[in-house]
Amino acid sequence: MNNFIDEIVGNDKVKLILSNIIASGKIPHAFLFTGADGVGKESAAINFVKALNYSSQTPKKIYDSIDNLAEPYIKYILPLPRGKNETDQSDPYEKLSEDEVDQIKLEFKKKSQNHFYKIIIPRANLIKISSIRDIKKFLSLNYEDVKYRVILLSRAHMMNEEAQNALLKSLEEPPKGVIFILSTSSPEKLRETIRSRCWNIHFQPLGDADLLRILLEKFEIENSLAEQVVPFASGSIENAIALIENNFEELLEKTIKILRYSFGRKYHSAISEFEDILGESDVTKIKLIITLIIIWLNDYQKYRLNENAHVYYNMHLETLQKFKLKFPKVEVISIANSIDKISSSFKNNININVAVSNIIFQLSTLTKQI
Repeated sequence: MNNFIDEIVGNDKVKLILSNIIASGKIPHAFLFTGADGVGKESAAINFVKALNYSSQTPKKIYDSIDNLAEPYIKYILPLPRGKNETDQSDPYEKLSEDEVDQIKLEFKKKSQNHFYKIIIPRANLIKISSIRDIKKFLSLNYEDVKYRVILLSRAHMMNEEAQNALLKSLEEPPKGVIFILSTSSPEKLRETIRSRCWNIHFQPLGDADLLRILLEKFEIENSLAEQVVPFASGSIENAIALIENNFEELLEKTIKILRYSFGRKYHSAISEFEDILGESDVTKIKLIITLIIIWLNDYQKYRLNENAHVYYNMHLETLQKFKLKFPKVEVISIANSIDKISSSFKNNININVAVSNIIFQLSTLTKQI
């Protein structure tokens, strides 16, 4: 029985859409899988490829090849570093060092073993036009024995204008049995002419139970730690892993201190809590702390209206209690929205020190409302 679509984690609406498409026999030649990072878009894409190639006679080795992201079933395209003396005419891997190629192979192996794993390659900040041009070679090969071949573009928004133009040509008239799947958290960065040629399928954040199961089964995270992290991950595997890898408990304690110092207008002390992270120039940690600050503000809003409401900071409930006693009428939603905008501005290479100062200032204004 073909249950590959059923194996997609969460996103029941996505499963229904993909099941109906397969049942109809009318398969669009291009899909746009959108949604936040870490909600299972690429894992779903791989399951979709297996479902497309399913038959009662399909040998297991074909499904194994798809799981391993192997051609001709999947051509997996992703951002890559630029090699020494590389030009746009070079092959995607031609000018990379041996160490870089070995690192990429290792990352591919991790991805093939765990489809929820995010491939991390240093300096990989662009999908090369040479990778897009390489699609033409893939399309020119004849595989009559393969039912469906899929070109999966990971983080598709990381194509520049030239690469997008090259992709557009391949999208216009792909051979029969070839399907494009563009996975992205930022579809607005893709040209409208590309988006309009794709069937858009949007993925929602994962539920807490699904996220917990993935952390336990796919990443072998210790149960108590996984249970602590899940409520703060916003339904994203990527967020959850980032919180764990950056010492979740320490981040939580630092967030509480920043809140206390900012509310007390102890600006120097609040900035000092950021200093070790600023010294590392670690944008990831800064963004995680901003997320934790926003979650605390949202928790407070719920707690202010109903002390029995479910809050994520249940282990730090005293901070909500004390704040409500001192400032019972404070409205925090507008401040949370302002801080969220500051977090979003990191995509535009905002000065980190300026961002941190703005966050502390925004928090300090709360206690000036009375």
